[in-house]
Amino acid sequence: MFVTPSQASPSRPIRVAIVGTGAIARVSHLPALRALAAEQPLEIVAAVDVDAASAATFCAEAGAGRPYTELDRMLAEERPDLVTLGTPPRFHRDQTIAALRAGAWVWCEKPPCPSLEDFDAIEAAEDPRRGGPYAAIVFQHRFGSGSDHVRTLLAEQAMGRPLVAHCQTTWYRDAAYYAAPWRGRWSTEGGGPAMGHGIHQMDLLLDLLGPWSEIRAMAGRLVHDVETEDVSTALVRFENGTMATIVNSVLSPDEVSRIRIDCERATVELTHLYGHRNADWRITPAPGVPAEHVAAWRDFGADVPSSHEAQLRGLLRDLRAGRRPRSSGADGRTSLELVAALYKAAFTGNTVRAGEIGPGDPYYSALHGNAPGWAPAPAEASA
Repeated sequence: MFVTPSQASPSRPIRVAIVGTGAIARVSHLPALRALAAEQPLEIVAAVDVDAASAATFCAEAGAGRPYTELDRMLAEERPDLVTLGTPPRFHRDQTIAALRAGAWVWCEKPPCPSLEDFDAIEAAEDPRRGGPYAAIVFQHRFGSGSDHVRTLLAEQAMGRPLVAHCQTTWYRDAAYYAAPWRGRWSTEGGGPAMGHGIHQMDLLLDLLGPWSEIRAMAGRLVHDVETEDVSTALVRFENGTMATIVNSVLSPDEVSRIRIDCERATVELTHLYGHRNADWRITPAPGVPAEHVAAWRDFGADVPSSHEAQLRGLLRDLRAGRRPRSSGADGRTSLELVAALYKAAFTGNTVRAGEIGPGDPYYSALHGNAPGWAPAPAEASA
């Protein structure tokens, strides 16, 4: 019998299986699981990889778990409560659905999956009537004390209404990076910097500002010989009236990740690269704002960095309680929808409105939308 969330008592260890034993599992998933196992009942029961040696080495390094090369066999034999996915995005749909149908919750690395159609199929396999299982996307930049504090300030309009925003992911990837045959291709990487790099900052922007209403965009291949873009820019209007610019690039030697939101009474800015702490946030008041207000805004409390550990801690609480976790369902879908809309706006030259990409729209089943000059060659698409 599979363990349901309602049976996941605080005293019973949560059984975790790791699927994909590459760099993200070793550098991010395993350290997060080890840290959380020190504070609550949790055990790694399995690791799955098509490379048997990699799975075996991972289990040896973790000091726990049984190695597998077949996901279905692992699910049947180990019956985990939680599966973490660190595999390429083209496998996420089938692997997530298999785990959900086996009764396991899923924590899936970004990019979530290659299309909105895939995401909706995943959500359809969840079981909200029984309190799970659910599938959440790894969007760790939403989590931590800094983003929690700023989210509260914005929700309460402590600094006044948000008016203008900038979202910047300007990184650098050279020719050697794109020499790997799977990079820069729709079928294997899922998209260019908008999908694979900038999605983290765009997700954080959406989490802070709420729903968007319309987008205009441009995309280009300025340097690299790839199917996808290597740079994109966008103009976004939010439902609350905020107007934002978004830039995603892999052409920028001075690498930075940045979000800036100008409100009526203050500017709040986050500047970092791959993760943030309290010190990476800056709040600049408008003239005349009382000092005590500024002091309260700048009081971020105890420093909890954004991290896989911070997100996973909340997900485990939700698993035990049998409630939907953040970055799952509609909350997890919103960032992928914005990416799909950015590509549609860029490739068609049209304004795209929230909610318009659905079944029957070419951008619903593929982020390239079969757009001339952007869709993969027929042989690549069929493969």
